[in-house]
Amino acid sequence: MTTPQRPSTDIGDADSAKNPEALSTLATVLSPVTLPCGRTITNRLVKVALYEHLAFFYGGPPNSYHVRLYDTWAQFNWGMIMTGNVQVAKTHLSLGRDVVVPEELTEESMQPFKKLASAIHGVSSKPLAVMQLSHGGRQSCRFIGGRRMNQAPLAPSPIRVTGRKKGALSRLTHHALFQVPKEMTLEDIDDVAEAFVKGANLAWKSGFDGVQLHVAHGYLLSQFVSPKTNRRTDQYSAEPENALRLVRRIVDGIRDAAPKDFIIGIKINSADYVHSDTAKDDTTDGDRALEHVLSIAKWGNIDFIEISGGDYEDPGIAKSPRQAFFAQFSHRVLKALDTLTVDTKRPLMLLTGGLRTPSLLCSVISSGHADLLGIGRASVLRPDLPVYLQELYDASDSDALDSPFEREPHLEYPTYLRHWSLKWLGSILPSIPLIGAGVTMAWYSIMLRRIGTRKVSSTDSRKTLKPNYGLGGFRAVVKLWFWVAKGDQT
Repeated sequence: MTTPQRPSTDIGDADSAKNPEALSTLATVLSPVTLPCGRTITNRLVKVALYEHLAFFYGGPPNSYHVRLYDTWAQFNWGMIMTGNVQVAKTHLSLGRDVVVPEELTEESMQPFKKLASAIHGVSSKPLAVMQLSHGGRQSCRFIGGRRMNQAPLAPSPIRVTGRKKGALSRLTHHALFQVPKEMTLEDIDDVAEAFVKGANLAWKSGFDGVQLHVAHGYLLSQFVSPKTNRRTDQYSAEPENALRLVRRIVDGIRDAAPKDFIIGIKINSADYVHSDTAKDDTTDGDRALEHVLSIAKWGNIDFIEISGGDYEDPGIAKSPRQAFFAQFSHRVLKALDTLTVDTKRPLMLLTGGLRTPSLLCSVISSGHADLLGIGRASVLRPDLPVYLQELYDASDSDALDSPFEREPHLEYPTYLRHWSLKWLGSILPSIPLIGAGVTMAWYSIMLRRIGTRKVSSTDSRKTLKPNYGLGGFRAVVKLWFWVAKGDQT
């Protein structure tokens, strides 16, 4: 793989990718690239993990909804397709309805996972199938986390989840939903490491091409990495020499158990390292995040590192310190990796967050900020995105490069909640974590469910994949939580 030069182009500036040059770069976006393990991705477009909410309420195997959903993506030439969270512990779910690694790996228990891997591989382009493995840790909720009501979740240290929003209602709901976690013993840590390796074994034996370890967004592995959540003083502390010890142990265990060409990726969120919403620059946090990425690269057994973060285009987010930190961080990582001297090929960098136009995809590649392009919510709005981009390139349609792939939903509470007599209700709903922060997530989850409830063939009109923009945010939240699955769930 040829390492691109890395000019200091601002990836947030879509105009920096002039259309004629962007068309040329679009060819690179659509071209294959090889991972360090030797597997080839047919193009740079990666459908990254999304919250699905499709399994049984207290977790279970993939079902017919998952199979139809991923079969749809597989028909449209994605280079790599990642599943949503597959929890390695059935007692540490996120918001319920998670896919869970079975207790015993038998032919019967693995059959649903084999069906899912086969659906992702499809029949023509054969995208690489990657299973994302996760453990909720302290973020596993009290009522829907899969535990008894009085059983606390496990975490590196007994530090409860607290919300950023202030106010009595926010504190009350966080107190009700999130318990003070139980500090993990060394035996607990051994069990978790074994659970992740078992999850990778499940993926390999079921026909997946690899796994991604979720070391981001406040889940258990990221809790060990961060001094905000890890106050341990033993060999699993958050000190520089220990912070990645558990992750390294899991990676080595997977490498020992799986074939050499089995893909291993890691997801890191640069914003997890920022402690303040107001600080203009936090060099210490940036250096620590960079050191972690470089340490992982030096292991010599990781194929890709996903860096997720903010949104490139939203003006409000773009002005925030977290968004600026994310853009700068991605550029720093690639520059540092280019100068890294290791005996093996460096991992490819997968950048995720706010990539909504062809020009932005081209700009990320041409400015050398990433090797792979992570597409999340846009893959719900346009499941056929790779085919659409190929059509733009074949037609030399440079005028369409600056246009969004698809318009995004405009979500508001219904009119009756904005009436003066009910404004109090509309004002408190955003303070409830599972409602306020989850309105957009709920809408996209419903659109995923909509795709998964019907069989779409490659001969059908792609217009049938258009999202339902008539669904409002409040109705999406209601539909998300009050859903009874119908038909075959195996």
